[in-house]
Amino acid sequence: MNADKVPARHFERIAGGDNVRCLLCSHRCVIAPGKKGFCRSRANEGGSLYALNYGRACAVNIDPIEKKPLHHFLPSTPIVSIGTNFCNFSCKFCQNYEISQYETPTVEISAAKLLELIRGESGCASLAYTYNEPVIWYEFVMDTAKTIRENSYKTVLVTNGDISKEAFVELAPHIDAMNIDLKAFDKKFYSEMCSGSLESVCATIETAYKRGIVVELTNLLIPGLNDSDRMINDLVDFAASVSSDIPLHFSRYHPAYKMDIPATPAASLHKAFAIASKKMKFVYLGNIADGEKNSTFCPGCAKMIIKRINYFCDPAGIGGGGVCRYCGEKIYGNFYNCGD
Repeated sequence: MNADKVPARHFERIAGGDNVRCLLCSHRCVIAPGKKGFCRSRANEGGSLYALNYGRACAVNIDPIEKKPLHHFLPSTPIVSIGTNFCNFSCKFCQNYEISQYETPTVEISAAKLLELIRGESGCASLAYTYNEPVIWYEFVMDTAKTIRENSYKTVLVTNGDISKEAFVELAPHIDAMNIDLKAFDKKFYSEMCSGSLESVCATIETAYKRGIVVELTNLLIPGLNDSDRMINDLVDFAASVSSDIPLHFSRYHPAYKMDIPATPAASLHKAFAIASKKMKFVYLGNIADGEKNSTFCPGCAKMIIKRINYFCDPAGIGGGGVCRYCGEKIYGNFYNCGD
């Protein structure tokens, strides 16, 4: 399919005119002819909805999979990573605002080109839709993810998780792993800071886990906004209610976009780590130099089974079946690239 506008999935025509309602995420934008939705990636033309970003990428890279971050999915492998412009959120603290909130130059990308990139990188086994919000790239993600998996490679979404139940049911069978931003367990925070829906994100987390997708969560900890004991405890309680197996990453915030609050103190990250570790088996700290709190320890015998320093990863303590080599404990995730 050409890199051009294509008919959009998940919308409905509104009776009595040419307006349409997009059903892709919680915004449920009502879009008049000639106008775009909140994400600026879907437009009404003549009473039909079209995706404007099909096959257009503004970022194409090879990353370590730990950078997503994914710590329980094919550790120590490189991953082809792609993104496009715009987002269905408008987070005031966005760390990738240059492409998520503004339009930047794009290049044409296709499933064939993505397969070529994966095959050309030694040890590469997967593709990540990342950098901006992949939900707004829905049609392209659907089509290319099918092709990638048909060729025995894996697919990853790095996402804010705000996608309608109907759209996610269609997409989920083509996705192997997700890192989902859980920005705070607070409706007001989502509304005022992100223009998003906590309920939609929580539903995606629950559905993804139940469907067998490898799920990891990331919380960007922002001083004075979502780092109180109450907010951390509420977030941890929700994550634990889905499964204590789900890896939870607390990431250090740095001033960006419309937010000039100073960077997260190390003490705040360590506090969150201590709170979460009481209920979650796998807790990690990101954007901070602390190898021990970025490594994986077996919940059965407490031995380090995956050592990480920055993006260096040594999974020597875990076998290909995802089993601790020291005690035989089954570890949540996909570790089938690891030797036995």
